[in-house]
Amino acid sequence: MTSITLSPDAGIPLRYLNRHGLVAGATGSGKTRTVQTIVEQCSAVGIPTLITDVKGDLSGISKGFPVRFWDLFGEDGLPMKTSVHEMGQQTLARLLGLNATQEGIINICFRWCEDRESPLHGIKLFDINDLRAAVGNLLDYAAEIREKHGNVTAASVGAIQRAILNIEGQGADALFGEPVLDVMDLLRVDKDGRGMVNLISADRLLESRSLYSGFMIWLLMSLFTRLPEVGDAEKPKLVVIVDEAHMVFADAPKILIETIERIVRLIRSRGVGVYFASQNALDIPEKVAAQLGNRVQHAMRAFTPNEHRAVKAVAKTFRQNTGVDTEKAMTEMGTGEALVSVIGDGGVPTPVVRTRINLPSSQLEPIDMLERIALIRRDPLRHQYGKLYPTDQDAYVAFTARLAAEANAEHAARRDRPSWRDETMGASA
Repeated sequence: MTSITLSPDAGIPLRYLNRHGLVAGATGSGKTRTVQTIVEQCSAVGIPTLITDVKGDLSGISKGFPVRFWDLFGEDGLPMKTSVHEMGQQTLARLLGLNATQEGIINICFRWCEDRESPLHGIKLFDINDLRAAVGNLLDYAAEIREKHGNVTAASVGAIQRAILNIEGQGADALFGEPVLDVMDLLRVDKDGRGMVNLISADRLLESRSLYSGFMIWLLMSLFTRLPEVGDAEKPKLVVIVDEAHMVFADAPKILIETIERIVRLIRSRGVGVYFASQNALDIPEKVAAQLGNRVQHAMRAFTPNEHRAVKAVAKTFRQNTGVDTEKAMTEMGTGEALVSVIGDGGVPTPVVRTRINLPSSQLEPIDMLERIALIRRDPLRHQYGKLYPTDQDAYVAFTARLAAEANAEHAARRDRPSWRDETMGASA
């Protein structure tokens, strides 16, 4: 196979799969099934994929393809963790929702930890508690810091502390800790040479735009910095699909948009293709959209003047084809139909075609929770990522005590349902 077959008359050449792409369309237009078809075919040709499962309806891929379940919160899959230090100041500021002044304080905090004269010299900020302590420490040495790095005010420090408390309430503290994710584990294939489908449970991530965008930016940055340059390979090492992509870019400052654009532009040389899925192609900032060579556009709704203008704007982004009225097609296509234009021979976009996307070959409905638990418990990486790594016994005791103190009806409900961590399950699990 030399291409990802989307339909009898449309496909994405494997060698151009790392030119990135966009899958767009209104709710119910068939966007999710297109994503599932792309993921399946990537797996079949030995290309691992990483996809955020926002609606929780993609687990059926495991009925036919190797799937590894991940979950930032460690509930519906193996946990994905990093350190505050590795996430970096800019992404951390986005995660915390800080303004420019407060982001400057975070930059000073990182510099203070690197300063040889600082009492924090040599300390790597690991988890949320480390960050909270380091930020609070700034006021104790405000005079020394002012001379070398800049002014630190109690108001800004207080605002950052409140932001830290806020993201803790959203569950962001689960992102920091051990075991730290090794991104090379996302590039695995199974014993038959099929690419692993890394499915990230992202329904709870949607509760916070800043958490979702910060998480995805960290993930892409980690892949970019870790993977070596490969140039133009016959097929990519990994394909990443970001669902509900508008949440990554919503209200993002200019400098963050530029960071994402730079990562997307350069990461293809690492053998990674990035695909954004969104209801509206215009949700993607122009500089980022310019990097997306492979496009699948499902039906758009045009019930208001703004929606009509959006249809016209999206229609102009395609390379036109005689006999295909892109603007008209976008408002009249049925479920599963799409306009497709991809990077073809010589790296040139192909003329747009109107086609019906092939249905996925795996199960369309999500699998039962007990089936999911059984797959996670059989995962060979479970013993690496499924363990807890407290820094010391006292910290572990404090951690469990805090969990008990904060328990509420939601936590109780989660504890009552089956869990892949439950060793008392039957042998069949």
